Amino acid sequence: MAVIPPEQQRNFEIFRDCLSTVLIEKISQPQSQPKRRTKPNTNKKAARASQPHFDNDTSFNPAEDLADFTDYIASETFQYLPEELRILDYYGYSKDTDLQARYALPLTGDNVADLLPALDPSISDSLTAYGITHDAVQAINEFLAPVLTSLVNAISTPPPVPSSTKAQAEGCEICGRDWIPLSYHHLIPRFVHAKAVKRGWHREEVLQNVAWLCGACHRFVHRFADHEELARHYYTVELLMQEEQVVKWADWVGRLRWKGR
Repeated sequence: MAVIPPEQQRNFEIFRDCLSTVLIEKISQPQSQPKRRTKPNTNKKAARASQPHFDNDTSFNPAEDLADFTDYIASETFQYLPEELRILDYYGYSKDTDLQARYALPLTGDNVADLLPALDPSISDSLTAYGITHDAVQAINEFLAPVLTSLVNAISTPPPVPSSTKAQAEGCEICGRDWIPLSYHHLIPRFVHAKAVKRGWHREEVLQNVAWLCGACHRFVHRFADHEELARHYYTVELLMQEEQVVKWADWVGRLRWKGR
């Protein structure tokens, strides 16, 4: 796998988490897909990738294989990103209007094609070989568009002042992983703040309560319940963790570990 320079390590870890989130979301949602190719891939670089047997039933996706595969795709793809994206931080982004215009969100497949014109074909081959992307459904550029959108969003958006700080979080409050980037999750979604107060579900002073979650668990929570359900029934981590589906998810995703560098 590609070696990531120390000054790019922070953004690589964010990128890897964004990629992991999209991969997990894709393989954990049942959908009709063409059978994966069985013809051996002769591309030497692609052959070095881990060979997980992806399936839409997560019980058949060994966490170790998925972590290795994510690590491979992330490290191989990251080196092709524009250098500014590999080293950019919020302070540099917020002061540069040209960067803000160049990376206006959300990014599309066309944007990815412009940003990664020389992407190694082995990356696309590896994703297609295991049913992640399909020529007739989702090409590599469309697959990477939400990944890069999440990366730029993470770099460019400072969190608000919440009721608990990231420094106090010992890891993702659902899966417990403490080696990947965390983002804040409003336990009472902002879209229903006015309704929550008007209908007496919550007092105004608790509307900004947050939990610190990894990207995968953050996406999962919003798939698990809609905004109103979260506000009415799952407004603490403890309430979420009382649900068997959430516990099973936390156990599965918590076993994903990246190789040490």
